[in-house]
Formats: sequence, C-alpha cells, structure tokens
Amino acid sequence: MSESAHTPTHHVPVVIIGGGQAGLSVSWYLGRAGIEHLVVESQTPMHAWSDKRWDNFTLVTPNWHCRLPGYTYSGTDPDGFMTRDEVIEWLDGWLATFEPPMRTHTSVTRLRQPGSDAFELTMTGPTGEQVLTCDQVVVATGGYPIPVIPPYAASLNPAVTQIHSEQYRNADQLPDGAVLVVGTGQSGAQIAEDLHLAGREVHLAVGNAPRVARTYRGRDCMTWLSDMGLYDIAAQQYPGGKAAQEKTNHYVTGRDGGRDIDLRRFALEGMHLYGHLAGGKDSALQFAPTLTDSLDKADTVYNSICVDIDRYIDDNCIEAPEPGRYQPVWQPDSEPTELDLDTAGITAIVWAIGYRPDYRWIEASAFDGAGRPMQTRGATQIRGLSFVGLPWMHTWGSGRFLGIDRDARHVAESIGAALGRPELRLASGQ
Repeated sequence: MSESAHTPTHHVPVVIIGGGQAGLSVSWYLGRAGIEHLVVESQTPMHAWSDKRWDNFTLVTPNWHCRLPGYTYSGTDPDGFMTRDEVIEWLDGWLATFEPPMRTHTSVTRLRQPGSDAFELTMTGPTGEQVLTCDQVVVATGGYPIPVIPPYAASLNPAVTQIHSEQYRNADQLPDGAVLVVGTGQSGAQIAEDLHLAGREVHLAVGNAPRVARTYRGRDCMTWLSDMGLYDIAAQQYPGGKAAQEKTNHYVTGRDGGRDIDLRRFALEGMHLYGHLAGGKDSALQFAPTLTDSLDKADTVYNSICVDIDRYIDDNCIEAPEPGRYQPVWQPDSEPTELDLDTAGITAIVWAIGYRPDYRWIEASAFDGAGRPMQTRGATQIRGLSFVGLPWMHTWGSGRFLGIDRDARHVAESIGAALGRPELRLASGQ
C-alpha cells in the first residue's frame, strides 16, 4: 500500500459498519438528530435476506414482531409469517422512508485506534483503498458471519455435493438422490422439512436444539411469550443465565401459515433420523447414540413452555382453550451409529451447524476467548466502540425484528451523549 493510502482522507464523527436492519436503525436515529455519520456496507443494504435465505423461507416470528424505527408491519395478517420475498418488500418500504448516508460495495478491512481518541478505518471499494477517521464506531456486521463446516468434511467422498445452509435455495439445486442434513437448529429443521415436502429422501443428523409449539391454547406461542415479558428480560436477569443464552433457538416453522416441526412425525413419513454426527471419511459416517435423548429433551422443552403459558393464563384469569401436552408419535427402535453415503444413495450434504464470529479485522481488546464481543447493551470497554444486532445483546429479543429498534435507539442515544448531543434522546422519544 502506498504511503498516501495511509493518510486519512477525511473525518466523520460516526461510522456504522454494516448496512443491515440493525446498522440502518442506528443510522435512522442519528439522522433524526442531525448527527453526521456514514454507513459502510460491503455489498448492498439488507442483501442477506435475498442472498442467504432459501426460496421457501418464512419468518418464524409473527409478522406483528416486525418493528423498525418509525415503521411497523401494517399488513392484513399480523399473526402470519412473511415469506422471504415479502420481508424484502417490507424492508424496501422502510428504506424508502429515509435516506441513510451510505457507501455500498465497500469493505472495512482494518479498524484500529492508533491514539487515545479517534479510530482509523481502512476501506476497500470501487475506487480502491481509502483511510478515514471517526470518533465513534458501531459494528453492525451480524453476530456470526462465518459458516461452520467441520474439518473432516474435506475427507469425505468428493463426489458428494456439500453446501452450507446459507447456500441452500431449493431441492432442485441439489443432484438427484438422497440428502443428508446435519443440524436441527431453525435452519436445519426447516431445510429438512423443505426437502421432505419436495419429495426428496432425507437423512437428518439431529442436534441438541429445543423445540416449541407453533400455537397453544388458541394463540401463537411467541405471542404468549411476548405477553409474558420474556423478550424484555435483560440478559443478566434471564432465567438460566449464560447457559440458557448459549442454547440454539427453538425450531418451529412459519410455512403455510405456521405449524410445529415434529421430527418424530417426519420419521413416520420416511425421514431417517440419527444422533449427533461425530465424524466421517470417504463414504463412512459415524454418529453418536444421542437420537433418543435429543428428541426427548426437545419435547421436554416444548411441554415446559406450555406449562409456563398455562401458569400465566391461570395467574391472569385469561379465558383460553383447554391445556394439552405433546405425546410422542414415534420412538426410534435403535440408535444408528454408522451410515455409508454410497449405500444410502446420498448425493448431497447440507451443513446446518451454525456460524462463528470473525472480528480479526478489529484491532482492539474487546473480545473474549471465543472471539465474541464483550459488551453491555452494545457498549464495550473501548470508548467509542459499540456493537448492534447481536443475539442477546440486551434481551432475548435482541437481534430479532422485535428488539432491533430498542437496541439501536440505546446505542444511538449513547453515541449522542458521548458527542454532547442530548437532543438525540428527545428525537428517539417522538
């Protein structure tokens, strides 16, 4: 890099890195207060919704959860679940209500604080490399951007197509034959369902994700949980503490108006279930004997949430249909621990085992041993460095449409206070 590229070209009071709904929500509040800032986006605004969602994707939270600054869902189906394309259209409608100062197709490759005050950002875009400085930085690049693929995946039969869940679009994308889906978080369970409904033979490696009823006693479970205040409890006070926050989200679907995802029912319909995928080489895979335990634990969580809702209904004297409990419709006869891909006719694997953080481009002591930001409501111990859009940043609602506005407003207000602009707090209350 030339010496001139090291010289900052200009200074902006606030830079927001990431042009998704979280970063743009902070921009909305800063813009309302007249605070000069810049949003830097590596691709295009909200690109993940079109680039990293499969064709039949739907929200798993009811449409009424969809709230962004100055903008809420106003359609005719508040208790329904928008499809991917409907979410994109809704977000486009929000973007049309304001004009964020944004630089697209520009990546921040380095963030550092060479002195005691200003940050220095190195950016690469259509016009080459540029350096600028700022007083406040908000990192809104998403909680976990790097797809996880296990190291032994490279040793499997190269004739088998392997993709991560974020690359999956539809069943026709994959070669003819059976498909192995690994992981039963929200993406894995729904992709397994998508393939199953498309008539594909599906093998599913079941993880430790819990599940939840779609509707219970006449209402969506997530509506009950919202009324119960679970999405508003601060992370520090949440029952179960850090262990509860580390758990994978409950699997359920909004497809076709919303319904449960019952892996036991899938098994009755011909889906092949296994425990945790422990490893593999060439065409031979090994599974841990965890299937029965994983299914039982998921159902226990399902029923425990129903118990909590029952208690809330009774305590508040709410009229509702009679309570019930899930009863297993299928039990595994054995615990399969081996699978030969060739013998089973499996031609594709979809890895749905999550993502990991990647903040190597940030030169700051703001991360724990796992590389995750150490933050409280977005603020770190590095003065002027904030995050937004993280799971559990403040509550269970953080990172979801339901909690983005509140989190972004708090971060923006903190920035306003640091810059000596108290009017931001007044702007957020309008």
